Amino acid sequence: KEIAVIRIRKSTKMITPIKDTLDMMNLKRINHCILLKPNPVNLGMIKKCKDYITWGEIDSETKKLLFKRKDKTNNNKILFRLHPPRGGFERKGIKKTFNLGGVLGYRKNKIDVLIKKML
Repeated sequence: KEIAVIRIRKSTKMITPIKDTLDMMNLKRINHCILLKPNPVNLGMIKKCKDYITWGEIDSETKKLLFKRKDKTNNNKILFRLHPPRGGFERKGIKKTFNLGGVLGYRKNKIDVLIKKML
């Protein structure tokens, strides 16, 4: 199963190592999404950038919808440019983690709902 990673926050006052890690993942702008394999290297990069992204396991139906909107491939990573979510984020605050009522962090399988709102 693959992990969908979406960048939520801008790079204002971001320290350089985190900015470099986001660039390595090809997440250079907000509302960009990539799919990653859950190996230790990718999970380490995700944990390093956890205050700027949201992620979760994607199902096959949402993956098919994303591939209809495929934008470009770079370093074997496919980039998807998404819209801001219709109706806004269902939670309050883009600075809080998902389990505390915010948008950032690990969402398990609820990433599908967010991606469908952003297509």
